[in-house]
Amino acid sequence: MVVKRSLTVRPETWPIAGTFTIARGSKTEAQIVVAEIREGGEIGRGECVPYARYGESVGSVTDAIQSLRGGIEAGLNRVALQSRMCAGAARNALDCALVDLECKLQGVSAPALLGLAPTKPVRTAYTISLGTPEAMAKAAAQARGFNLLKLKLGGANDADRVAAVREAAPEADLIVDANESWTDALLVPLTAACLRAGVKLIEQPLPEGKDEGLRGFMSPVPLCADESCRDRTSLAGLAGKYQVLNLKLDKAGGLTECLELAKAAHAEDFSLMLGCMVATSLAVAPILLLSGMAEFIDLDGPALLARDRDHGVRYENGMIIPPGRDLWG
Repeated sequence: MVVKRSLTVRPETWPIAGTFTIARGSKTEAQIVVAEIREGGEIGRGECVPYARYGESVGSVTDAIQSLRGGIEAGLNRVALQSRMCAGAARNALDCALVDLECKLQGVSAPALLGLAPTKPVRTAYTISLGTPEAMAKAAAQARGFNLLKLKLGGANDADRVAAVREAAPEADLIVDANESWTDALLVPLTAACLRAGVKLIEQPLPEGKDEGLRGFMSPVPLCADESCRDRTSLAGLAGKYQVLNLKLDKAGGLTECLELAKAAHAEDFSLMLGCMVATSLAVAPILLLSGMAEFIDLDGPALLARDRDHGVRYENGMIIPPGRDLWG
């Protein structure tokens, strides 16, 4: 029987509320790509964010999705998809669209389809963009309703940034993300500064491929791999350097791989963090399914936008409230 499917791919731009700044630069809008797969009167949707850090752009991701049109429209499923595309944003959009479509065609929820517990509200971090210590302290003081703050750091003056935020938000739990901006020489003084401020987690202090200095380093604060951890092929090189892994759909190439990565990471005694890019609720809904497997949740991407999709996630008292199935899954 011939599967009658159609694939639609489109780029979208969503304005950010203000400016989002990390060690690698700033942006005022989120540029995303949406894939839609239609079959049997149903539409499965997936959203991805091209990641320049890995050489992706809106154009390259759109082209990669379009290149698989023949396979998708002929009935390619998400299991076969894993070997047809490499990990990355393009595969993520297609994988999530296929999960969504599968749920709708079978009349089941995404947790039921994947053998996961129903999603519940969970505490999420709220990101404070990289800036001067004074600017970051002001932003932290204004982040009312969130009691877990994630500070974007940049190397120089990071000890001052962390101290300023701690003074401005004395009751908040803090995690920090260096985005590969530290050097070996900064490890001891900056991890010590984080310890003094009561920081719970430090993300990706050293650049991917240049983080061998972490092996055996007795950090006083747990270290989390972000850019150094993409999919299951990354795991072998992370033991002895990191204690926590940041899982993101766009890095892993979709929910199917992210779920397997989570299982494999637990088997290797890693703790997990769930992260996202700055994007709409359609990008966040799939990764929320793994929240019961993670110790840290950093899914504030939609909260950083000037507006979000209809029927999206909600943020209340520092918690992210899962969306209904009218959005995804």
